[in-house]
Amino acid sequence: MHPKRRLSSRASGILSALNIPSNKELSGVYDGQWKGSGEAIESVCPTTGEVLARIRTASPADVSETLTKTREAYFQFRDVPAPRRGEILRQIREKLANKREELGALVTLEMGKIRSEGVGEVQEFIDICDYAVGLSRMMNGRIVASERPGHSILEVPNPLGVVAVLSAFNFPVAVYGWNLALSLAAGNATIWKPSPTTPLTSIAVTSIIAEVLSKNNLPGALAGLVTGGQPVGEVLVGSKEVELVSFTGSERVGRIVGQAVVSRFGKSILELGGNNASIVMPDADLSLAVPGVFFGAVGTAGQRCTSTRRLFLHRDIAPEFLQRLQKLYASLKPGDPLDDNTLLGPLHTPAAVNLYESTVEYLRSIDADILFGGKGYEMTPYYGGNFVQPTIAVPKSVEMSDRIWSTETFAPILNVAIFDELEEAIRWNNAVPQGLSSSLWTRDLRNVGKWTGPSGSDAGIVNVNAGTSGAEIGASFGGNKSTGWGRESGGDAWKQYVRWSACTINFSNEAPLAQGVNFNIE
Repeated sequence: MHPKRRLSSRASGILSALNIPSNKELSGVYDGQWKGSGEAIESVCPTTGEVLARIRTASPADVSETLTKTREAYFQFRDVPAPRRGEILRQIREKLANKREELGALVTLEMGKIRSEGVGEVQEFIDICDYAVGLSRMMNGRIVASERPGHSILEVPNPLGVVAVLSAFNFPVAVYGWNLALSLAAGNATIWKPSPTTPLTSIAVTSIIAEVLSKNNLPGALAGLVTGGQPVGEVLVGSKEVELVSFTGSERVGRIVGQAVVSRFGKSILELGGNNASIVMPDADLSLAVPGVFFGAVGTAGQRCTSTRRLFLHRDIAPEFLQRLQKLYASLKPGDPLDDNTLLGPLHTPAAVNLYESTVEYLRSIDADILFGGKGYEMTPYYGGNFVQPTIAVPKSVEMSDRIWSTETFAPILNVAIFDELEEAIRWNNAVPQGLSSSLWTRDLRNVGKWTGPSGSDAGIVNVNAGTSGAEIGASFGGNKSTGWGRESGGDAWKQYVRWSACTINFSNEAPLAQGVNFNIE
């Protein structure tokens, strides 16, 4: 027996608005029925340290049974016409929009990002549903001209199978939304393993989707849920019943996931480390660049995959830029992320605080010049919160192979270096293992051409006069090199969620072979 918890009013009101009971253990598995027979985990608020709920996670038997039901759901759904699948997504979109503010508040409560970012993340799910509704009528193949008379070649997309989505804590709604929307539009079934530290958000989102599926007489396992830790993820990654694994997380775990999936000839989408850089040229508009870098480095308390970690300043503008940036940093005050006026919330876990502290300690050990921050706050809005000061540091070395540059720290620490020529800054940008996002601040068209061209940034996102953070859903999202080469959301990302067939059709009275091959029997 566990003693009754007395939940704060700030938390109980949010849970109540989403019909999440706060007085009993919650089921963390959904396959058409809510259940769970694995270990119990706790959802902890990063702002206050209070336990929000206890959740019963998936046991190995639960995962196996949910996978079986998800596959059965796929067999039923794959023959549903694509525009009809789009109608299901339209209804999901409407349900999400009706609960946008409440879901956004839950993201803030459980993950810790500020309220406008929490609501914005739910809006991303809504937006990708809009996108997928249109996509459901445009998931086209193509006709290829044949060299043989009376023949046509069709390239045809068909549903792929079961898609497993393993999402991270920092975007507990949007990343699942990107995958679910495209997966359903393509005719697949999806099974979701969220981060074990954001189970409440996944339960709330799944409940909303389940209502739509039930209303349309579709199996709930079409959008299944299995909460839990590493053992749950290992089952999904290793299962031959899962055609595609979409994994968002660290480079270390991503390498394990990628190797496991390819060993059974499955498909994977990997969204891993960022370690993103912004470059500021002497002709840059600093009224744009300074706030852009500020949000990139400090937004979500530095816990975005696209957060700005490295800042390369041209020598001519470095003093003024840093002076302006430090002034913005000094204006930041930690606050309750549910307060609309707060810009800086907590880190997600105490482990993240430890990582922040060890990185600052390392910066000091290599005699880096710490311009701002480098410690926790003496006064915070809540005693149990994971609040740290965003930090600006100038390491003595500009060797990008050094640990401080090549290893991403998932915390609000910005490392600065000074350059003289754009080519030097581009080399630094490209010299790290990761390749997610990058940005150049300039008003010179020649710099833009160099930056976006063959000798420019090697990242998956290459921005000009826009920060490294804040991608829209219309373009595909993802990175290169050790970021994983995965692409999600818009653009051509949908093509990963289907299987492709080349279909040669002979409508003639002859059967010639290609390339003029003669295999006739006289």
